Amino acid sequence: MKLTVLGAGCWGLTIAWLLSDNFEDICIWGRKQDISDELRNYKRTSKPLPVQLNDKVEITDNLEQAISNADIILLVVASSGIRPVCSQLMQAGIKKEQILVNLSKGLELPSLKRMSEVIKDEIPCIEPVILSGPTLAKEILKGCPTAASVACKDIKKAEFVQHYLSVPSKFRLYTNTDVIGVELGGSLKNVIAIASGFADAMNLGDNCRGSLLTRGMAEMVRISVALGASPSTLYGLSGMGDLIATCSSPLSRNYTVGSLLGKGKKIDDILNELGSVAEGVKTSKALCELADKLDLEVPVSSAIYEAVYTDITPEEVLNKLMNRKLKQEEKYNLK
Repeated sequence: MKLTVLGAGCWGLTIAWLLSDNFEDICIWGRKQDISDELRNYKRTSKPLPVQLNDKVEITDNLEQAISNADIILLVVASSGIRPVCSQLMQAGIKKEQILVNLSKGLELPSLKRMSEVIKDEIPCIEPVILSGPTLAKEILKGCPTAASVACKDIKKAEFVQHYLSVPSKFRLYTNTDVIGVELGGSLKNVIAIASGFADAMNLGDNCRGSLLTRGMAEMVRISVALGASPSTLYGLSGMGDLIATCSSPLSRNYTVGSLLGKGKKIDDILNELGSVAEGVKTSKALCELADKLDLEVPVSSAIYEAVYTDITPEEVLNKLMNRKLKQEEKYNLK
């Protein structure tokens, strides 16, 4: 069995490390500019990498070579890179029998499409599998256990991925056929994670955090159900599970962005300081555009969009949220 990981960032390297014992061959592909000399020569250098890769792992910037004979291909690139990489996959000759698993959490701008929709646009012969859940890379590298969902319209493909990507005592996978719910849970929670970091930086307390997560969850469900998801999926690993993890951990890039916004820093300075992608920044824009299109209220997400893209102060954000018109709490049938 061969595993190919497309994406040489922290999460791509981490998942390759985690699955080292599950596959005879593992190949990591990255764009030439994304592969450092240290990574390319990790077998021969004494300089330690953040992720200590198994000697059998191959590193390449040749996509055709990377996917050749691969049984499972993991897409672990930023959401903005999914379309161009999938276009390259078609040119490189990906086969319909190869299993393509997306681990990217986001929505495409300006199309507002989910990643599986983008993949289908570029590779019509592939029915992608979506892997999503609480997967903070630094905790996984420490050997901490976690669980996630693998979703596909074809349950046999989801079960195949579940079998080969599960790691005893470390990485437990559950199958699901609600692709829309699993994708949106993993994407939309990033916006609420920014809100959580924002509130924590303002020292608003645990009551506020509990209220914020609950109302943020309501927005996630509201949007997702309107787009065809089952509400129960949003209360699973890719929704509530991921929400809890990223909204309470400084290891989350989105939480960190929110924390720095809450301290009054500007988004351009924050992203330069962070040096990596925080999907919730662009997702806040996509989510608000979706809400407008669906005529739905998303006050928490709208407040974060304003905090990211305008000069509104943290205090003004808080006042707008707390002094809205009073309303009834919504209910959902989870059966």
